[in-house]
Amino acid sequence: MGKKLKTETVTKPEAKPKESPKTPVPKRAIWTGSLTIGLINVPVRLYPMIYDRGISFHFLHKTDGQPLKYERVCTKDGKLVPWDEVVKGYEVAKKQYIVFNKEELDAFKPESDRRIRIDKFIDYLSIDPIYFHTSYILMPDKSNDSYGLLLKALETKGKACIGRITLRTKEYPAIVHAYKDSLVLTTLRYPYDVADPQSLEELKELKEPAKAELALAVKIITDLSGEFDITEYRDNYREKVEALIQKKLKGERIVVEKPVVKEEAKELMSALRETLKQLEKK
Repeated sequence: MGKKLKTETVTKPEAKPKESPKTPVPKRAIWTGSLTIGLINVPVRLYPMIYDRGISFHFLHKTDGQPLKYERVCTKDGKLVPWDEVVKGYEVAKKQYIVFNKEELDAFKPESDRRIRIDKFIDYLSIDPIYFHTSYILMPDKSNDSYGLLLKALETKGKACIGRITLRTKEYPAIVHAYKDSLVLTTLRYPYDVADPQSLEELKELKEPAKAELALAVKIITDLSGEFDITEYRDNYREKVEALIQKKLKGERIVVEKPVVKEEAKELMSALRETLKQLEKK
């Protein structure tokens, strides 16, 4: 008699959501200097932390598919200008410029060009998020002991320190705060870089909503409330374009689907009630 084959039922694991690829930290620092607090000096290196992973397209010549090149052309004589003849100018009136050379601009470089001097310690949550600009990873530069001490002290007190840093040609207010067992520097916008919404007349003319409408709106907010989880969000446009790229590489035929026509906007009260009904069904 032949041997019986033993069969097993294999339960497939539930499909897990596709994880976003980890973004590696570049090996080369974009800024080196020191973080100073009084007489304390902490040599540090600055690395990029924020990346825009959007799809990037190149402009091509339609007839031959070759990339287009942009050159420095003088608007007066139409001639190509080499880099050694390029200077910086500030426009004071239409087509009137004050010219600066490199030495003149270098003479005005602030102290924060090579030093982050901490002015004071603040509560991180006291900063309006509208002023946050860009975050960078701060790494110790042969200063592990002082770096580790500052990190632990900020974590213990739940504080951030604020000072200034110059990146490229602009000086920024900046905070240094603890994040995932590291120090992170986040540049801030100046007050004059942020427009005041109250300068728009339409906002000054807003009327008080009706009590019934407000009650429904508050109910919708309550029913839709939950914990924040950034991993719930994906760049659907990017993923669809990447899938399209793969199809084109394989030579597959592309069928363009017409977008779905959205429903017309309904009267506010009716829209609020229907939204609540949809939430109750979930």
